[in-house]
Amino acid sequence: MSSTEQSRRDVFRTIAQLQHVEWPVYGSTPLYDRSSVSALQSDIRTVARVWFDHDAHESIAEFICQYPLKYVDFGPNDEYFGSTRYQMPQLVRLFLLKEIHGWDHETALLTFLRQRPALQRDLGFESIPNQSTVWRSWHERFTADLREAVQTAARTILIKAQNAGIAIPREPERKLSYRNDNEDDSVPDDQTVLERAKKIIDHVSHIVFPAFSLDRGDGCEIHENAYWDLQTYLGLRERLAANEGARSFIHESTRDRTPLGHAHRGHIRDLSIRQIRAMYRQAIRRLIDEVTETEEFFRAGIVAIDITEDDPFTGDRTDHEDEIIGTKEKTDEYAYQWATVQLVGNAVPLVLDTRPVRRGESREEIVEDLLDSAEGLVHVDNVLMDREFDSQHVLEMIGQRGLSYVVPKRMQASEKAQAKRLLQRGQDRYETDRKLHLGKNEWHETTLIYRRKDDSEYDDHRQYSVFMSNRGGGFLSEYGYRWEIESGYRSIKRFMAATTSTDFGLRFFYFAFACLLYSIWRAVDLLVQVELTGEYERSPMVTADNTLTLLKKETGIG
Repeated sequence: MSSTEQSRRDVFRTIAQLQHVEWPVYGSTPLYDRSSVSALQSDIRTVARVWFDHDAHESIAEFICQYPLKYVDFGPNDEYFGSTRYQMPQLVRLFLLKEIHGWDHETALLTFLRQRPALQRDLGFESIPNQSTVWRSWHERFTADLREAVQTAARTILIKAQNAGIAIPREPERKLSYRNDNEDDSVPDDQTVLERAKKIIDHVSHIVFPAFSLDRGDGCEIHENAYWDLQTYLGLRERLAANEGARSFIHESTRDRTPLGHAHRGHIRDLSIRQIRAMYRQAIRRLIDEVTETEEFFRAGIVAIDITEDDPFTGDRTDHEDEIIGTKEKTDEYAYQWATVQLVGNAVPLVLDTRPVRRGESREEIVEDLLDSAEGLVHVDNVLMDREFDSQHVLEMIGQRGLSYVVPKRMQASEKAQAKRLLQRGQDRYETDRKLHLGKNEWHETTLIYRRKDDSEYDDHRQYSVFMSNRGGGFLSEYGYRWEIESGYRSIKRFMAATTSTDFGLRFFYFAFACLLYSIWRAVDLLVQVELTGEYERSPMVTADNTLTLLKKETGIG
């Protein structure tokens, strides 16, 4: 089938309705403009993902012909001056077609077009250029950035079409390449790892950071990237607050103008929680779109939901009692609390979404909100949670979504009695079905799994832990993956800027930005491992400190 005006309208209507997605992307952030090749790559990825899911779209060549390029300003990437016979959009489409087929020489491309006059017209050519013109256009007229953008876009189109079951002219390379042709494949040393990480971080930061915007208006003297540079710099050094960090950043930054600490905090305080979350989700979607083009990224699997608390708050919490709500251990201390949903298991452990926790919010509301985000980004199979989420209403909601779960249960009188019986029998494991009352004669059916700890410090019934699962005990082994979220929290808090402010939005932004830096680190580590070894191991090859140091240098795009 061929595309129609209606099918194309369907595609862009769908894109307009997608959450956390902007097209064209330059309109959503001052970090991009109409001439940004990174923005063009992002836009092509967005449209291709939706385009090939439409039943009427079965041709890659048709996508290349129909993709809107009128809004793109190719001027800064056009090395020719004066009048030319062929316009840049025509040539971009021509080279997209060449890269899609993987032809090394212009002859194959031109022969292909001569045999297809209809395609020639659809590409915008009344007559096709000769071989020397095509060669000069690619090597002399296109900038290196534009050539790289075309190659990356072609690879993206192939992958999106293949994922949708569309016939493709060649197998796409499922491995991002940042190496030079003269580099060998020997075992990478530390310097090689750092050099590769630097290239990948530069690439990833161009993709991810434009999702954030301060909406400062026009005519600002300090580039917006300087604010993200400073925020990354604050995360680089432990317990560094904005004022002190801004003073140090003046000397360490290569920028002519950098923001002062009070101005930085002021712009962030202007952001609402809703805006921060929307920007975060857009940034994570961009990050996932980048790493999902490797075979080693699992875009499906297990997620862990948990709540972590900030450092104990020792100041005056008057008028902030609903935000500084205490600790999970029910001590006499108070703290801000943040909830996250994170990929665990075989997947790279990205923080898919985060949200603040306020007094009065139910655990069901928190879990539902985070699962909505997670399922919009990846395919979720199983949900792991701590015992504070053992509410029957939370479990019922997860089951109604068609998901499995594993959650430890707080031991009540009946569970303690059962554990005592198991101890007397010397039984290490026991499963039993249980109905949990939902109210109004409605019940949630689950399975209770009793498991004896091998190295317990107790000699009574407390040797046993009780878990609940709607898929039986076979999923219990997966609960061991949940430790990764606690490990992740330690790294995330290492990335946070210090503050004594009670401003809820500022506090949350610091945590969310730290989650983003953590996720960038884990994504970059995956890409470096795949590039250097061809596979991915969960033990990082790139350290968190390496990533922060390189990000501090590479965040600026403008």
